[in-house]
Amino acid sequence: MPARIWAPDVLGEGFEQLTLPLAPDDEGEVVATLVRHLPPRRGFLRPAPPLDGVDVLYVHGWSDYFFQKRLASFFARRGARFYALDLRKYGRSLRPGQTPGYITDLADYDEDIAAARAALEPGRRLVLLGHSTGGLTLSLWASRHPRAAAAVILNSPWLEFQLSGVRPAIAPVVQIQARWRPMDAAPQVDLGFYARAQAEAADPDDPVTIDQRWRPEQTMPVHAGWLNAVLEGHARVAQGLAIPSPVCVLLSARSAPPTRWSEELTRVDSVLVVDDIARAALRLGPSVTVERIDGALHDVFLSRHDAREEAYARLDRWVHGFLAA
Repeated sequence: MPARIWAPDVLGEGFEQLTLPLAPDDEGEVVATLVRHLPPRRGFLRPAPPLDGVDVLYVHGWSDYFFQKRLASFFARRGARFYALDLRKYGRSLRPGQTPGYITDLADYDEDIAAARAALEPGRRLVLLGHSTGGLTLSLWASRHPRAAAAVILNSPWLEFQLSGVRPAIAPVVQIQARWRPMDAAPQVDLGFYARAQAEAADPDDPVTIDQRWRPEQTMPVHAGWLNAVLEGHARVAQGLAIPSPVCVLLSARSAPPTRWSEELTRVDSVLVVDDIARAALRLGPSVTVERIDGALHDVFLSRHDAREEAYARLDRWVHGFLAA
């Protein structure tokens, strides 16, 4: 096996990346990219930090990639090795000529996750951390691999379609479309308000830099084949998963539809219906904690200052409870 070569990452000092070759498809070369941020070296006589021996593996959402440096630092300061996976055809892994984010079965990401795990040191506890569509992907993966993860943390996971009541009716239509015209694109309904809400909620004391080539203000085109894969994932969650490890789900307290701009969109989840997600979360497994955070955005760690600090405080409390257990 050739030696793994970690290279400097676009996030700068303290971050490195590793390209993970995957099986090619009809669009050519396919890779995933693993980003790592390691804890500081510990002095010989200093006690072990609380997350010593833990690897955190983060997976991003739709039309997204990993850029949340503070989230990585949160875990590294507690002794964990933090890894983030840019899945195939996203972010660092997107190659010329590829359809961004396109996949027809979320289980295909098993190859990406397996390649990432192969780059980790064996024998350490694995904590999964997923945002939005990444939360759906990791929930399904953890259910299929019940002994792999010691804990699962989900940041506004996309566990149910925004029109949950009509999902059973539209799913067969999308399935037929995916079979015969998988590359058909749905009309663009994102008006860019979520990106604007994040910009207005930004904190100059906690800056975030986003590459709009990889995370455009309006989401990437949604193709029928991909949407069918997501709806099939929602159906499996609705039937009930069997994640045996403890699960923490962080959500905004409220949702609002992004049909027109208002300042309210800087204090709510304008992507998902959070009440539906909270109900769906209880079907993930026998041990689920749901944390509702007032004023939070869809990515709770990109919210305004007070809500963001509350999100980190809730995460810290849950992580310490997980360790005590």
